[in-house]
Amino acid sequence: MKKLIICFLVTLPYLAFSQEEAKFYISFNSEPLERAFETIEDVFDVRFSYYDDLLADKTLSLKREKRSLIQVLSEIESQTNLKFEILDNRYIIVNNKKDEVDIQELDKVIINSYLAKGISKRKDGTYQIKPTNLGILPGLTEPDVLESIQLLPGVVSPNETASGFLVRGGKIDQNRLIWDGINMYHKGHLFGMISPFNPNATKHVTFINKGSHPRYGERASSVISMTTNTKIEDELKAQIGFNGIDADAYFDAPLIKDKLGIQASVRSSYTNVYQSVTFNRFADKVFESTKIENGDNPNNDFSFLDFNIKLNYKPNAKNHLFVSMISIDNQLDYTVNNSETNEAFNDRMTIKNTGYSVGWDRQWTPNLKQSTAAYFSDYEFDYNYITSENDQQTSDFEKRNLIFDSGLSTEFQQNINDNNSVTVGYQYVLKDVGYSFKNTTNLEFILDQDESIVQTHSLYANYDYKNSKLFDVSIGARATYFNELDAYRFEPRVLLYKRLFKNVKVQISGEIKNQIISEIDETIISDLSLENRLWRLANGNDFPIINSKQVSLGFIYTSNGWTFDIDNYYKTLNNITALSFGFLNPENSQFNLGEQTIYGVDVFLRKRFSGFNSWVSYSFNNSESRYRNLNNDNAFTSRSNVIHSVSTSLSYKVSKFQIALGWRWQTGKPFTGSTLGADGLEFSDGINTKRLPNYHRLDLSSTYAFNFSEDSRLKGKIGCSIRNVYNKNNLISREYVGNNDFENHIEVIDKFSLGFTPNVMFRLYW
Repeated sequence: MKKLIICFLVTLPYLAFSQEEAKFYISFNSEPLERAFETIEDVFDVRFSYYDDLLADKTLSLKREKRSLIQVLSEIESQTNLKFEILDNRYIIVNNKKDEVDIQELDKVIINSYLAKGISKRKDGTYQIKPTNLGILPGLTEPDVLESIQLLPGVVSPNETASGFLVRGGKIDQNRLIWDGINMYHKGHLFGMISPFNPNATKHVTFINKGSHPRYGERASSVISMTTNTKIEDELKAQIGFNGIDADAYFDAPLIKDKLGIQASVRSSYTNVYQSVTFNRFADKVFESTKIENGDNPNNDFSFLDFNIKLNYKPNAKNHLFVSMISIDNQLDYTVNNSETNEAFNDRMTIKNTGYSVGWDRQWTPNLKQSTAAYFSDYEFDYNYITSENDQQTSDFEKRNLIFDSGLSTEFQQNINDNNSVTVGYQYVLKDVGYSFKNTTNLEFILDQDESIVQTHSLYANYDYKNSKLFDVSIGARATYFNELDAYRFEPRVLLYKRLFKNVKVQISGEIKNQIISEIDETIISDLSLENRLWRLANGNDFPIINSKQVSLGFIYTSNGWTFDIDNYYKTLNNITALSFGFLNPENSQFNLGEQTIYGVDVFLRKRFSGFNSWVSYSFNNSESRYRNLNNDNAFTSRSNVIHSVSTSLSYKVSKFQIALGWRWQTGKPFTGSTLGADGLEFSDGINTKRLPNYHRLDLSSTYAFNFSEDSRLKGKIGCSIRNVYNKNNLISREYVGNNDFENHIEVIDKFSLGFTPNVMFRLYW
């Protein structure tokens, strides 16, 4: 009798769907099943949920005739080893016939293909990105992880860098980057222009900007957690490729069938051999208004290299172990000679970030899982600006930054029943951070060097309750003790999800987060380039622990290919710091404590139709800062405040060809205005009272995938992109530089956006 009831419940959605089943003309000719699913979604207004590996190498062939959805699914079942479960007459779970239907996984997804295929939004408020399956995005030939995140509502990059993005009015250093459980501090290749994480090795990305799970601490604004493949492949999979900046290779291979697998990737710039138009455009932007801009020394070096290796070991069905390693290395050595004065200016910079992690997942019972992991991250930043005259060194300005970050964690996940689950965990983290600013010629320290250690012990718990008739709620908390600071912090988290009507859902979230590591910001009125910011730890006094509080309320509407998503938020940041190097007062070169208040609205609208995917996102952000002893203790507009930003895109896909066009517009950043006085530039109008001109640009991308032959495993892909199609000369930053004393004049430096920047891509897969 029990089996009969279960069979009836599983069959019921099919029966309900068939009562008013519409039929449409539909056909496929050896179409990859993943692409066929996209067509079926558009035709029948349904959504599939599946693990990517399920569809690997599967194709679908159907003769053109009128079919209902049930008939199409039956045809797929007969040609593949798949089965389907329909929920709410719209959502379809895909699984192997031999496996149990995973209803819980589909239930977590609210919106599939958020910006493009491979991006989804879930009930817990997170965005899930699968770079290897990512659809085309405007301006990108390849699925750059961090660039993709910038297209999401509430995320802006005023300086046009991959890693320099602001999330809901926060700062760059308030975004936590995690790679296979390793905290990463490297900001990006070519001074942030390119993500330091190889997208071809990244299998899954989780982006969190609200209501984060209590397992995530350390940063005040967002979390970007990236993981590599956890599966042991049945056979060798490899790919190589190049674009206008770098070349890379990736492979994933089994060492012991179903037991042990290895994967590795390597990516390197080739600028020492050939400098493409793409690289020259990037270099022009990075070195704009610097002496390097005019450098023509053939021995100059500006290069990067990154690689990662991972071993997966599964001795049995209940255990999974892994070891992962990543290395990111950037080198700069530029010399500019002035023949008229016999002066030489040499910039030398090395930025390295190396990380290691090990992990063990144990399935103790069908409902109890334990995950244990350890990591170590080593970040080294060395910069020298050497001035010479007549081949004799006259000055050497140095900046140093070292981070040793290590941790150990264990977590238990208990599924009580289908509607209730509990997670508890413990984390230990040790951070050892040192930095220094100094001039070795006259031994005058701009900032005293510092080295600090902070150990943290954190306990966290989270309870999840699901009830489709009432609501889904996730309630958690994180309690942390900072040993050297002798400080405790308690961080509650809550997330509520409820379906109000058939097509309308509501999300409510709240969280408190704390941050002990941040970057020294040299001045509140400057965006100095070439890595002018260094990491340092809180000390409980002049550098207290940063505290963030955020609440949000949002609604989601989905119907007939339309998606409308709106989210309102209010956020406060306390104990933030800014270093005034004397541009407002030469006698005041100290850190100033302050607070920031942010209110914003994020809106997203999407429509899919007949092979087209169109979307537009809009963000409103109002942010004010207040620092002690600055601006007479009065509030002023935050430097990160971009009031309005709009992104829109239209993409089209037919067979293996894709093309996307996208436009971005945003209000200019605030800056501190200056006037020319008898003694040089003067600042009398207050902080950040002016704004740069509005910013806008048009981007284009196109890709084409192909097979070399029907029998060959070798496949290829070519692509091209153009950033700033109409070559708009956007002013993106106004900076002031000087030596912070009464004798030196302050100079103003304007920085502009990338101009017309083409790029190409070619890849081989097998």
